[in-house]
Amino acid sequence: MALTLRALAAEPALGLRVVAGAAGLDRQIGWVHPTELTDPQPFLEGGELLLTTGLALDDATAAAYLRRLVDADVAGLGFGVGLSHEQVPDALVAAADEVGFPVLEVSRRTPFIAITRAVSRAVAAEEYAATVRIGRAQQELTRTAVGRSGAGGVVRRLARLIDGWVILYDSAGRVREAAPAKARAIDLDVTTLRAGTRVISHGDDEVVLQTLHTRGALAVGTTEPLDSTGRHIVNTAVSLLSLALEQDRAQRTAQSRLRTGVLELLAAGQEDLAREVVPEIPQNAYAVLAITGSKAARNALYERLENATGQVFAAHREDKLIVLAEDDHITATVAEASEFHCGLSTAAEFPTALRQAEEAAEAARAQRIPLLRYADHAGAGLLSLLEPQAAQAFSEQLLAPIREFDRTGRGNLEVSLHSWLEHHGHWDLAATKLGVHRHTLRNRITKAAELLGRDLEAPGVRAELWFALQLKQSPAR
Repeated sequence: MALTLRALAAEPALGLRVVAGAAGLDRQIGWVHPTELTDPQPFLEGGELLLTTGLALDDATAAAYLRRLVDADVAGLGFGVGLSHEQVPDALVAAADEVGFPVLEVSRRTPFIAITRAVSRAVAAEEYAATVRIGRAQQELTRTAVGRSGAGGVVRRLARLIDGWVILYDSAGRVREAAPAKARAIDLDVTTLRAGTRVISHGDDEVVLQTLHTRGALAVGTTEPLDSTGRHIVNTAVSLLSLALEQDRAQRTAQSRLRTGVLELLAAGQEDLAREVVPEIPQNAYAVLAITGSKAARNALYERLENATGQVFAAHREDKLIVLAEDDHITATVAEASEFHCGLSTAAEFPTALRQAEEAAEAARAQRIPLLRYADHAGAGLLSLLEPQAAQAFSEQLLAPIREFDRTGRGNLEVSLHSWLEHHGHWDLAATKLGVHRHTLRNRITKAAELLGRDLEAPGVRAELWFALQLKQSPAR
């Protein structure tokens, strides 16, 4: 910390005495400058402790002299007595007290060079301490950046080093990392920030906004303005974060391409090989979602799905994002964003499901609807060719036995039959979707076949039933 006038006056060896402006003793001393000029302003930078014997001063000129020192932002005045003046002039003391400007009386036995040496030692010690602090901070930030914690660790370390809060934003202005965690609630708009640094205020804090060399921005908030050491530390963090984000971007690009390759393996029926490459592919994936939309929106959704809970696999394929999940709950995540048009298939075989989902996605885009299930898309295509009243009569007649049975409250045959057909006779998948045991589902399908008097293993019978069920589906389960 820089030497203050108070600390200098407290050094017994110097024998300094405060005679005016005691309220300003906490001012920091940048350097010492002895002069007998009555107007030293052109030779000052501000922050100096000025030393004089008052050779050209008297009561008539003292007040104007002091005003010139205040205008030059001088830290304080050391007035040597015993030569030109036996004591500090009363007019100078009165003027200094009026504006709170510190004046120190320097006895004749204290040479000005002793004061200069004291300040010089303090400045050198401060510069050394700053150098040590910067060096240690650079080491800590570098070790953190190359460790496992990555960009998040650098943000947390920086917040501790500058005793403030830090927020890392991505290129879209979204919060990527924040320290401490409550800093996420701070609302700053960095989307208009151009290259360079901007200093703003947020509440009682001063905030330094710094663009990163690659993309994104860093916000650093402190209760007191950053000193030169703090700015050096922030600049080090900016360089490390820029490098970390660039490496992360390259890694994420490679990871995305790998997932696209794995998706193509699945599409070619090479499921075992695909799982060797990416073991976290959902084990029972029967919901395949094909998503169309702008590239930016698809990329943003891809990043969200990477952090989704449960088994979810997402990969880019040409102009679509393909998502595999254990069930179709993922549609709720996609439905939050209205800019997408999606196709959903629950076919048991992935290559078939992928083809159906992509076909349904194209139909959804053409119809400008957010989501279209392939089953509805396929059914609607056939229904559009038939006379509505005749089709409805066929459906009611064919399904009458099981609907009558369901009305008695003894079962849910219609919805069970619909789910079983939708999943191509896959007992486990259909039972899971219904939330019942597969034996319960088997009993229901057996009962439905008995009431209908049809062989449900026959493809033609299944097609007729599926067609009939598309005309009217019971919401009960």
